Amino acid sequence: MRSRHLLLLPAACLLLALLPGWTAPAHAASGRLVDDYRSVYGTPGVAAAVIDGSSIETITRGRDGDGNPVTPRTRFRIASMSKSMTAAAIMLLADRDRVSLDDPVVRHLPAFTMADPRFTRITVRQLLSHTSGLSISTNDEYVFPPPRTAREVVAGLAGKTLAADPGTRPEYHNTNYSIAARIVEVVSGRDFDAFLRAELFEPLGMTGTGSTLGCSDRAEGLSSGYEVVLGLAVATAEMPGSCVGNGGVISTLDDMVRWLRFNQGTLGTSLLSARSLAEMHTVQPRAAGYALGWQARPASAGSPAPVIGHGGTLATWTGDMAFAPATGVGALVLTNSGGAPGLLAANLLAERAGAPATPMDNPLTVVNAVLLGLTVVMAALLVTAAVRARRWATRRRAARRPRLVLRLAPLALVTVSGVLLPALIGIQSGAFSFQYWIVVAWLMPLLALFSLTCCALGAVALARRLWCLRRAATASG
Repeated sequence: MRSRHLLLLPAACLLLALLPGWTAPAHAASGRLVDDYRSVYGTPGVAAAVIDGSSIETITRGRDGDGNPVTPRTRFRIASMSKSMTAAAIMLLADRDRVSLDDPVVRHLPAFTMADPRFTRITVRQLLSHTSGLSISTNDEYVFPPPRTAREVVAGLAGKTLAADPGTRPEYHNTNYSIAARIVEVVSGRDFDAFLRAELFEPLGMTGTGSTLGCSDRAEGLSSGYEVVLGLAVATAEMPGSCVGNGGVISTLDDMVRWLRFNQGTLGTSLLSARSLAEMHTVQPRAAGYALGWQARPASAGSPAPVIGHGGTLATWTGDMAFAPATGVGALVLTNSGGAPGLLAANLLAERAGAPATPMDNPLTVVNAVLLGLTVVMAALLVTAAVRARRWATRRRAARRPRLVLRLAPLALVTVSGVLLPALIGIQSGAFSFQYWIVVAWLMPLLALFSLTCCALGAVALARRLWCLRRAATASG
């Protein structure tokens, strides 16, 4: 009787392995990689998984924004990993002959217009592969307040131009996916979140997954993410932004495992045709390695199989997903703070392949330490300049005007630099706006503090020197 039970044990284990929710115990090496990552980046909460054939290994560490332990059912914002779901929604419509990837966008969105005649040539495929010609240089995505709906995003393009001919140059631009979300809404007759829930999430058993229009919208069961600076983690609201179609999905580790298995072709096989699923994972022409909501990644050392994946980054949430179509091995990482989850996902895949892990290092630790040091030094110098302004003015009350201007120029330069520095962040992508102060305050708070110190204390020191000069001149007159 006992021998019969022993014979049945392998079969029972195989059956469990095939169940969607079955998870294997965490490998010690995988757990160490997650622990090392948290140590390097100060991440408060991590939920990770490795899928290897029919087994699913999960690793959860830390806490959510409410202080509760992270579990496989903890909700995370998945940011730009949402793009794979928008692409799948389009492919569902393509399977039903409602949309073709090579249709002009204007065929499905008559209200879509731009101040550039080339916009009529943009196709659905070019939206999903970021080759539409839309660019941050001509369409600033960091405006405040941000547009709320996909309809508003499309309407806001009426006065904009393209940076390149459609289909000729890749540029990752979130607006592409908001337009794609609007196509889903118009063609299906349902709002975007309702379509995703009914056509993707519910059929795949992703019961903890939904989406929001804004990046900072409240959602049931979602606690706040964290800002982590020099090891100090502070629960913080997400930066406002338009996330519809491009980054608004909220999910759990359990559900994202289902999503990855669907893309691997082992779950929900009747939901999307094999041809459409393969198209989503195929690098598109002139797209610099981008497929449709997925990206090709170079194979890591010791793992020759090609890997596709996609990361997601918001101010207080980051994540990554990747898998090798040839081997069936995949990795998922969800975190509730900034960091480099793509590196952790790559290391989890490398560990499973028996390859060495890439050392983890957080360059922001040095950057933030330098910024903090500069802020302290600058604050000390400017406060000293303000306190000693009367003595400075007394010594220079008889100086000629040109010399005084030169003496005051450094303080004026510090003040103006403090005002402009956050706004100049957008110059690298062709945009200049004082609204980037908001972006910098969320993404690099110590840079914002340094800039605020320069402009505020610099202005105080400059004003006090001018006031003291005037008083000194009056007294001597």
